Amino acid sequence: MQKLLSTEEAAPYAGVEPKTLANWRYMGIGPRFIRTSSRRVSYDPQDIENWRAERRLTSTSQKVAA
Repeated sequence: MQKLLSTEEAAPYAGVEPKTLANWRYMGIGPRFIRTSSRRVSYDPQDIENWRAERRLTSTSQKVAA
């Protein structure tokens, strides 16, 4: 089992700023996250990798997964 990452730790893996991850959570997009308490959010590194893999493209005409 991998260590869960805080928003600040997960942001570089997702290639964005921590605030962007927070905005994505609010909008319901971005990598899956785990709410470990009413205020604490964590990310599983495998969920970030899966999210990135879903966005790999081979052509500029391809659409990115929602």
